[in-house]
Amino acid sequence: MVVPSPTPLSTEKFRAVDLPIIDLSAQRSEVSKLIVKACDKFGFFKVINHGVPNHIIAKLEHEGLSFFAKPVPEKLRAGPANPLGYGCKTIGLNGDMGEIEYLVLNTNPLSIAERSKTISDDPSKFSSIVSDYIEAVRGLGCELLDLMAEGLLVTDTSVFSRLIRDVDSDSVLRLNHYPPVQVDCMDKDTSHPYDNRNKVGFGEHSDPQILTLLRSNDVGGLQISIEDGVWIPVTPDPNAFCVNVGDLLQAMTNGRFVSVRHRVLTNSCNSRMSTSYFGAPSLQTRITAPPELVTPNRLSLYRPFTWAEYKKASYSLRLGDSRLELFRKHIED
Repeated sequence: MVVPSPTPLSTEKFRAVDLPIIDLSAQRSEVSKLIVKACDKFGFFKVINHGVPNHIIAKLEHEGLSFFAKPVPEKLRAGPANPLGYGCKTIGLNGDMGEIEYLVLNTNPLSIAERSKTISDDPSKFSSIVSDYIEAVRGLGCELLDLMAEGLLVTDTSVFSRLIRDVDSDSVLRLNHYPPVQVDCMDKDTSHPYDNRNKVGFGEHSDPQILTLLRSNDVGGLQISIEDGVWIPVTPDPNAFCVNVGDLLQAMTNGRFVSVRHRVLTNSCNSRMSTSYFGAPSLQTRITAPPELVTPNRLSLYRPFTWAEYKKASYSLRLGDSRLELFRKHIED
């Protein structure tokens, strides 16, 4: 089962917040400051005028919807997810479940080409579309990470971005499909943001990688939590990318940026499909904060570790468990 929420969905606390929307076409120095402010406060923001071509987005979404519309036996040919491939309901290896089906791909072109054979009736076309999308969002991710480094006044402004540019990057692309709960939508109670017909699609968690670039169709369900027990619904916007800080970036900013906890609830009437790019370094990469972010007034919070070590810890825990605490320095260190 998914790690349970502290209270039933119908009695949880929700708060409406104007989450940051950052226009990447604005003056670079101002954009950099706004991104750092958003990462400090929320660990989350949206970007518009992001430069990812609409036709590349549309082609990938078409391929994703076409795959999820296939009969179950055909989809199962692409699974089971371990962690790459097709999965349904089961999330990870430790008993977490959700109202979801998904497809996980490594961003390596050779891996994509091989996986495409069990996913698509036209593997070459599918592989090309996925690779084009990954190249575009990786470029966006690198630009955002460079802007973060500039805003933090780090001398080496590529200190974050080169980790996902690495040819051996362990980044992944994940397509999530959340089928609607079958209810009479004309009879839906609108007095509360979520009623008892909404179910957990993907349970509360933080992302272990460096950063996530998420795009979804015009169907809500994503929520973030910056204080325990209070959820902020994220308004869907097909023209924007949602960006959230991952655990590794929290560690590399010495705890300054927040790896925000989030979840997805199903929609009562409409299916939701989202596409997430999780930017990660190579397995051997050693994760430490740049020297500018470790000072006498802000000592190092985390011991150095490799992405391989962190990934292993992530896979050994439940979805809602806190992983980064395992790597926090103790006072005697």
